[in-house]
Amino acid sequence: MKTVYTVVPSQGHQYPDHPERPGRLDELKPLFARLSNAEQIEALPATVEQVTRVHRPQLVKAVEEVCKEGPAIVDYAPTYVTQTSYQDALLAAGGAIACTRAVLTEDAKNAFAIVRPPGHHAEPDHVMGFCIFNNIAIAAREALSSEVERVMVVDFDAHHGNGTQAACIDDERFGFVSTHQWGIYPGTGWFEDAPHARGRLVNVPLDAFAGDEVFARVADEIFQPVVEKFRPQMLFVSAGFDSHWSDPLTSLGLSTRGFFNISQKLVHLAEEHCSGRIVFVLEGGYDPHNVANGSAAVFDALTNSTLSQGVDDPFPRRESDHEGRIDQIRKWHGIGV
Repeated sequence: MKTVYTVVPSQGHQYPDHPERPGRLDELKPLFARLSNAEQIEALPATVEQVTRVHRPQLVKAVEEVCKEGPAIVDYAPTYVTQTSYQDALLAAGGAIACTRAVLTEDAKNAFAIVRPPGHHAEPDHVMGFCIFNNIAIAAREALSSEVERVMVVDFDAHHGNGTQAACIDDERFGFVSTHQWGIYPGTGWFEDAPHARGRLVNVPLDAFAGDEVFARVADEIFQPVVEKFRPQMLFVSAGFDSHWSDPLTSLGLSTRGFFNISQKLVHLAEEHCSGRIVFVLEGGYDPHNVANGSAAVFDALTNSTLSQGVDDPFPRRESDHEGRIDQIRKWHGIGV
């Protein structure tokens, strides 16, 4: 089977001088031109019924109405909308759904939804954090509406996926693991959150300058035992390339090789525990070069390839120490101990 992908650039969804802009995807065009082992599929807009599996109907209606009057700032992040943003957000969610359906029907072995606006901050009743609708949570609910009984989202964006957490917090079929820089927007995601969901909802708050070595330990000592314990039948990945050390908005320390290593680990976990079913969905990343390199690394992992040549961007400083934090998280959740 093949790897498939969707692309939703949402050219009309832009606001002057805003970091979440169509230009984030500009350097992806050469990548798409040389992809010989992945196939693009069409994205169709998500239906209101699909979106309201995650979001309150009142929110969906409010977004539709405010976009008619756009452009406007609708959240302090700042999150903006334009007159096209409602349809753009439906199409972004629909791109994630198209990838999910392709994997579920075995038309594809795995998939990558390269869509914007991003989604992981959007809560059931709030638009926030540059996000309108929660693309990955909507896609995960699509899987749960079929024969899949348990899903898990792994989020390696630099910011906590508060919206995805809110969407799954009381659903025992829906697991969530988030690595994120502690102390930045949205200020949520401490490891002791949601004690009623220990082992299913796992936050991994990291200090600035956590890089490839720290993430490799997290993948081995947290991602793997959490997946083994929860036993999801499908994995979803919020791929945020703002975890790169040169992102203009954040201060983590991943390199492109680090993105490849994490993605490869997750693909292997999906092969071992989920019959290979895994869907990556683009979240943040505000340097177009990093988005292009990170996306190429994800495709390399999905297609069982080696990391593309010519990528050498190691973190230029010493990583912060996280041994104590990792041990705290493992003990709190009872994983790997």
